[in-house]
Formats: sequence, structure tokens, C-alpha cells
Amino acid sequence: MTSNCSGLWPLVLATLALAGCASAPAPAPAGTDHSSRYTITQDRAPKGNFDASGLSDAVPVYQAPVRAGNKSSYTVWGKQYSVMSSNEGYVARGTASWYGEKFHGHKTSNGETFDMYQMSAAHKSLRIPGYARVTNVDNGRSVIVRVNDRGPFHGDRLIDLSYAAAKKLGYQSRGTAKVEVESITVKPDGSMFIAGQPFALDGQPPSKAVTAVENDGQDAAGGLFVQLGSFSSRDPATKLQDRAKGVLSSPVRVRAVDTASGRFHRVQVGPFQDEGSARKTQNLLEAKGFSQSIVLTDSD
Repeated sequence: MTSNCSGLWPLVLATLALAGCASAPAPAPAGTDHSSRYTITQDRAPKGNFDASGLSDAVPVYQAPVRAGNKSSYTVWGKQYSVMSSNEGYVARGTASWYGEKFHGHKTSNGETFDMYQMSAAHKSLRIPGYARVTNVDNGRSVIVRVNDRGPFHGDRLIDLSYAAAKKLGYQSRGTAKVEVESITVKPDGSMFIAGQPFALDGQPPSKAVTAVENDGQDAAGGLFVQLGSFSSRDPATKLQDRAKGVLSSPVRVRAVDTASGRFHRVQVGPFQDEGSARKTQNLLEAKGFSQSIVLTDSD
């Protein structure tokens, strides 16, 4: 078992000094206070043989800068850390650990819910939410994760991956691995960069050119839309569209665009005739768990 101590930030300063980080898996002892933040005292892997082989990487999307989890300077265990002003160009090598069941279902540093079965990570200084490609330098395996938490605050460790991401990289059984971390940044126009260089998913050539080709749902031109996500495959876009329809009365469309990097399917709510209406819907969506939305025009 790995020794992890990720951010899970809102209460971390109050709890870290008392709880610390564990170095071996163990269930909570009899008499554990289950009204406290965590119901087990030491982190551990989930029971059973979780198969991560078919789990898809996180899909990088543009999100406007947010304050949550990005306090410029913060202190943990008496040590001060700084958050980067931008993730662009970041690349580093170091030790990766992982975190799992103890933190599963609890809030991350930017208010999202940690899911050990999803492709996510904690980092001490990258702006969150963000994205990174993490490569196990021993076996060459790579994953793309969504960075949405702070940590690890143990020793000289560079990054803390979710249990699922660690398993895909093949180091979950021994706890740590030597990795390379490369930040992935996305511009408002959808162009993508890794460690400062043009990048596209699935080996497609990178490009900034975007041409609208079809709309599934609303064909109205003009106005504002709240975009929930952009996917290279249609299936996850359709699933996100169905989720949004379940909580909204506003129309939700999948807008397909062709680029030199391939076709992308963008899930958008609207149109709205003014920014106030769009922002009101965006706030409602964020309260319902849609945390990656942006407001844009029909031509963006």
C-alpha cells in the first residue's frame, strides 16, 4: 500500500495534523467515529479485482480560470506551497503515489467529488482543474488525468493519482512509481497543447481551425450557449446531453464540428439571448454537478 496524503482541501488544514498519512492499508479500528470527515484511518485499495483496462482517459476541455482550490499560497504541516499562475509548458519527473478508498466520495480541493475509479490526480502547484499526461517511465504506459486536488504532502512525491489511474500505469501494487508529468492546456478555441507544444488526442494533427458542420437539437444561430463538454467520440457527448436534459427545461444540443484534429462533439445548452440568463443556467448546472461549463457564442 502506498503512503498518500492528498489535498481534499476544505478541511485539510484542520485534519492533517491529527490524522497524518498512513503507510499500510488497514481498516478503521473498532470505535471509529463515523461522524468525522473520514470513516477509515488509513488509505487502501478497493476490495475485489477492479479492471481498469477499459477505462478511458480524461478528456481535456477548456475551462475559464476559477478561484476554487487556487489560493496563491497555502501552508500544510508548516510548509508553504505556491500555486502556478499558468500550467502552460509544465513538465517534470518525480515519484507518483496513489489514493483510494479513504478519500472516495469526499470533496477535492476545488469542490468536486473524488472518485477513485475515475482518471484524476492531485498536485501541489498546478492550477486546478487542469489536465496532465502522466507516463510511467519504467514501462512506458501513459494516462491523461484531470487534476482537481491538492497533494501529495508526503516526502518528495510529485503527484498523487487516483487508484484507477495508478492501476492503468501498473504500479498500484507497489504503491509508487517514477513518472513524467506533462501539463495539457486547452484554449477557448479548442486548440490543445502539451508541455507547451501543439497536441491533439488520438494521434490527430493539431490545429486551431474549427468549422461547424451539424447541430443535433437546436439549430438556432446567434445567442449564447453554455457548453458542458467537448468529445472526440459521439457516445460520451450523447450521454452528457441526456444527463443535462434530466435536470433542465432548456434545450440541449450536440454540436459537431470538423477540425484538422478530427471531429468533435460539443454539448451545449441554449440559446440564451442575454448573458444573465446564460449565467443563471450555468450556476444551476454547476449546482447539479456539471463543473466544467463555459459560456460562449454560437460562432465560438
